[in-house]
Amino acid sequence: MGPLDTVSLSILLGAALVLAGILSSLIAMRFGAPLLLVFLILGMAGEVGLGIKFDDVRTAYLVGSVALALILFDGGLRTRFSTFRSVLGPALTLATVGVLISAVLAAPFARYALGLGWRESVLVGAMVASTDAAAVFFLIHARGLRLRPRVGATLEVESGTNDPFAIFLTLTLVQILLIGGESWWEPLLSLAGKGLGGAVVGFAGARATVWALNRLGLAQGLHAPFVATSVLVIFALSETVDASGFLAVYVAGLVVGNRPTRAHNTIVVFFDAATWLAQIVMFVLLGPLATPERLPQHVVPGLIVALGLMLLARPAAVFACLAPFRFTRREKLFMSWVGLRGAVGIFLASIPLLVGLPDAQLYFDVGFVVVLVSLAAQGWTIAPAAHHLHIALPHHDPPPRRVELDLPGQLAQELVGYSIGHDNPYLRRRLMPSWAKPMLVVRNERVLSSEEAGAIHEGDHLYLLAPPEKAQALDRFFVDMPPPITPDPRLLGDFFVPGSATLGTLAEIYGLEIRPDETDTSLAEHFGHRFGTRVHQGDLLALGPIALVAHTVSEGRVTNVGLRLAEPDPDISDALTRGRRVLRRWIRFVRRLRPRSK
Repeated sequence: MGPLDTVSLSILLGAALVLAGILSSLIAMRFGAPLLLVFLILGMAGEVGLGIKFDDVRTAYLVGSVALALILFDGGLRTRFSTFRSVLGPALTLATVGVLISAVLAAPFARYALGLGWRESVLVGAMVASTDAAAVFFLIHARGLRLRPRVGATLEVESGTNDPFAIFLTLTLVQILLIGGESWWEPLLSLAGKGLGGAVVGFAGARATVWALNRLGLAQGLHAPFVATSVLVIFALSETVDASGFLAVYVAGLVVGNRPTRAHNTIVVFFDAATWLAQIVMFVLLGPLATPERLPQHVVPGLIVALGLMLLARPAAVFACLAPFRFTRREKLFMSWVGLRGAVGIFLASIPLLVGLPDAQLYFDVGFVVVLVSLAAQGWTIAPAAHHLHIALPHHDPPPRRVELDLPGQLAQELVGYSIGHDNPYLRRRLMPSWAKPMLVVRNERVLSSEEAGAIHEGDHLYLLAPPEKAQALDRFFVDMPPPITPDPRLLGDFFVPGSATLGTLAEIYGLEIRPDETDTSLAEHFGHRFGTRVHQGDLLALGPIALVAHTVSEGRVTNVGLRLAEPDPDISDALTRGRRVLRRWIRFVRRLRPRSK
């Protein structure tokens, strides 16, 4: 067989493995199997079944670095600042202190099972201490799980932010083991400098990427490839200046995902596909590194480390880190179990192979076994655990369809479609923000304009045009969802509701606490109880964390109400309102006196 035939055969076998990985997602979703576990088994099958020999650690690390950069950018891209802020404390504590506690508590199990020193044992714990964002997201969404908002948001932010810290910790320990007697402080200071440098490069690179996306007239199909290439530039530039490229790309994803950009949905969909492909390629390349001849002798030690990590280290880290925050015992138990390991763990386990540490193959095999056990045991039981601990909420309507429109004369708009079922919240509230424009209604297989359709009925399919940064907030009006943790700022400021809307409706949308006897009270009646018939335009009325503003008043009755965040001090707000009312009374009194003086 000639050299060209060998290359062609290698391409054929590699493409066949990747194609098998993509098609295996159908089997995984049908039987509820953890998809990353399927990818990992396929990677091992490449050597066992097809006889593919691959032991080029440098190539595996190079491809893994590129794949991991795309995965981390995608994690930041999907994280909303509102979600990030609402669970910033618990999520970042888990992503940093929690990873450190997990690594330290897993070390005694590694020392007992493998006979390593303490530094080497902590390195084993650090390699498998972080959770895998892709594994968590896929299993939650594939099972159709709806978690309590705060629990879901904490898991989402933690799994997206703990990878950079785990990488920092692993590289620091590898550096200490390579150099030998160096103190801990110098690598830690280097770690802090790399983290700061990575954050700066990531932020600056993301702002430059956003500027270029919105200012340059790129062809429609080039927006997503441009962003993907920019991610690799940011990653490589950070590593070149001795900063953390992995933290840089995560920060870049966070900034790009929360800024208005052209082709935002196209970019998100592209990275969704790129992330899955990156993970498949990682497992196809890393799987053959765990040779079947050597792996069985490390199964028992790896199983001991995995059990110690799942049953002791991760729960202890979760309970310790969440102690200052208001989480229930059931929520802590669930988050302790949803600590799935994935691509990052195997990637980190390949670093000792790359740098030539003693017993490097042992580190890789143990990390490989831990990931296998975690995906098999925790991955298959995440849904039963959520239901048993009462963390799962009832199923909601199918997710809305979103299509991004890059219209001339403005940045972008999204066309969002909702299926109006019999229990759709819109049918009982009849509320819609002013910035959402109904465009068409599909009724009985007929396409109608909003004027032709009139009132929305059960069975309709409604399509609305909305700004991209606010389109997701429409779900609050058309999807049955649990109340938010805090009021969504996208639904304040330029959002107005009729005076006939009830306090119960606002409580559902904004997560407010009201008395049961006030549920059916209209906003007009609520203003009437406070001001009587002397309510005036601009009068404020606090309602928990938001403030109601009398926007339109007719014959002493409020007909249109604006909403905004309440003033920091309600007493000052009430005093200002009373002061304005007194001033208006004096002005009216003076005006009545003027004709008499003539």
